Amino acid sequence: MASDTVSTLNYFLAPVDGSRPYNRINADSATGKLARNFTHEPHDMQIEDVRGKEELYKLDNAGFQYGREAAKHTSFLNDDEIEREYYPESIDLIKRVTGATRIVIFDHTVRRRRPGEAGDNPGRRQPVSAAHVDQTPAAATARVHRHLPPTEVPSLLRRRFQIINLWRPISHAAVDWPLALCDFRSVDFEQDLVPVALIYPDHEGETFGVKYNANHQWKYLNSMTPEEFVLIKCSDSVQDGSVARLTPHTGFQDPNTPEGTPPRESIELRALVFYD
Repeated sequence: MASDTVSTLNYFLAPVDGSRPYNRINADSATGKLARNFTHEPHDMQIEDVRGKEELYKLDNAGFQYGREAAKHTSFLNDDEIEREYYPESIDLIKRVTGATRIVIFDHTVRRRRPGEAGDNPGRRQPVSAAHVDQTPAAATARVHRHLPPTEVPSLLRRRFQIINLWRPISHAAVDWPLALCDFRSVDFEQDLVPVALIYPDHEGETFGVKYNANHQWKYLNSMTPEEFVLIKCSDSVQDGSVARLTPHTGFQDPNTPEGTPPRESIELRALVFYD
């Protein structure tokens, strides 16, 4: 039975002074909040449970794609072990699903919700509670330059490339704070997305904040298990309107979550995806 729900989603609200939005990645030790010059506005949105209809949503039409394949690595407690064991099997999985010829995973984030803790501290990551996209097109290109040898970059950028996240629950089903994805076909690329500078101590990235649009079609997979995964497109060099370019996404608090449900734990890998 479908478990459609309504939840309050946090949308981007631009700085009132018209300045360039930024997010400074230096956590405040007292609050755990990131220094930023913009805010969010809450909107109650319908979120459709697509369980049983997963095949309707593909990377090229919706910008995301569900699948079922248990990971061989299951502990997700040690970053070195994750890179050594989970990265190779994930590269193989992404290749098989997308048909890509080369995958370069450039980082990962393990998230464990900690009720009562403020913010999303760098060392204790929690579910993100605002609609966003991880990279703008400019930031995606910059990632290729950052993670690939300079001699290879020109030829790689002449062919199709994407940034795709591989997301899955770990330890138990993600009933608490599941992941919502916005079907790209309901997104106005020019009007809904605002570049936000992501300022690190040693470099700068750029994400998209997502402005409210009543037409947005939000989806999720109810009670997603660790044996299931979703590929989330963050960027695509094909920009001629023939395919989805990206997928806004956010964690959300489902008001129907049963009391005593274990807090959500998940992992996302971020990968550069290249095609011949």
